[in-house]
Amino acid sequence: MNSNPGDRIHIRDLTVTTVIGVYPEERDIRQDLILNVEIMTDLKEAGLTDDFERTIDYDTLTEKISELVENSSFKLIESVAASVADYILGVTGVNACRVTVDKPGAVRRARSVAVEIFRDQQSGG
Repeated sequence: MNSNPGDRIHIRDLTVTTVIGVYPEERDIRQDLILNVEIMTDLKEAGLTDDFERTIDYDTLTEKISELVENSSFKLIESVAASVADYILGVTGVNACRVTVDKPGAVRRARSVAVEIFRDQQSGG
């Protein structure tokens, strides 16, 4: 797949449950995180041919991301985002990705706290 900066696959509002947090009371519980992922890849051939083999299998990718996060524990949502981005960049055909991780209820008076990172193949992830 060649680089086409305009083509993207979005995975929106993926809810995963994991151990997340720096405080002792957070290390003994599982909490929900909400992930939003934007994958930059060339979708031209898939669109022209209607051929599943010419795109990224986002169903499998979603399952792998869920397994990665749910089978790990993290202190920081920054680490979750970095782990997810590193995994996505290892998928054939991915040129770059943007990952947003929300932690609902992380701070008082806010619905959630989120981080967003961008990684691409040129910068080595």
